[in-house]
Amino acid sequence: MALSGALNALKSSKLISWKPSGRIQQTIKRCVDANGTTLHLGKYSTVRILPELAGKGRYFYFNSKSIPASIDYAQDSPLCTTLSNDGVKIRTVEHLLSALEAMGVDNCRIEITNFDSDDSDSEVPILDGSAREWVDKIEKAGLVAAEDECGNGCEKLAPYLNEPIHVLKNDSFIAAFPSPKVQISYGIDFPQVAICSQWFSLAPLEDSFYAKQIAMSRTFCIYEEVEHMRDAGLIKGGSLDNAIVCSASKGWLNPPLHFPDEPCRHKILDLVGDLSLFARFGNQGLPVAHIVVYKGGHALHANFVRHINDSFKS
Repeated sequence: MALSGALNALKSSKLISWKPSGRIQQTIKRCVDANGTTLHLGKYSTVRILPELAGKGRYFYFNSKSIPASIDYAQDSPLCTTLSNDGVKIRTVEHLLSALEAMGVDNCRIEITNFDSDDSDSEVPILDGSAREWVDKIEKAGLVAAEDECGNGCEKLAPYLNEPIHVLKNDSFIAAFPSPKVQISYGIDFPQVAICSQWFSLAPLEDSFYAKQIAMSRTFCIYEEVEHMRDAGLIKGGSLDNAIVCSASKGWLNPPLHFPDEPCRHKILDLVGDLSLFARFGNQGLPVAHIVVYKGGHALHANFVRHINDSFKS
């Protein structure tokens, strides 16, 4: 797909303008494999990331069915981001998509295989609860300019925010403001445990900064809520090896933390993965804007992307 074709395929709206980024769409240079236990299903799965043509974007392939990594296929689910299409589901895609978006893997095929081949649901392995292993494997494999069926490259477009927007839910919010570069400010508040109130800001979001300062931040939970989550059928594969756990009475159960504000940085990791669902035709998913989030989560992140996406339908 040439630049002219991409521009024709992506129509701007009053809220978003697609503009050339000055970079070429990329894909992974060679295949990447990873396997392990999944967080919520508690089963074993294998992921294989393969190179793909320019303009194809990122998509999952499971049980002979394709699921684009797009907000159009996102389904509300507790404590993770789930994609669903034609009777199959892929859970906990956010850490992998975060690494792919931040590291510039614009086009790829993501094949998932379950140990139990009869399952209609699958899940991306949780690994250590961060995106570090994905980043390490991407860096080791390397990137290459993606070409279309005719051997042509395609300039990567980026979605620029034209006016302020916000999405609210109770005391949580996401607000975004026009900016010449991607900036993220994220705040969390867990007064019942040692996490307390944390804020972390970054600008701009670059692959090297992400790899060193965001990717290794692990998912976290509160110990007193674990039993309730397991009773709800969640975190069946959760352990001290794939999450940092904080107790109201004992503090962190598995120190040391990678950063004093690791929980807040992990929220940014999740946000990048969830906002990547706005990507289309191998172009950038993250809006070029200053994005400010307070007490966010996967559902709020997805609603924000849907709000942007809906601006093209009006």
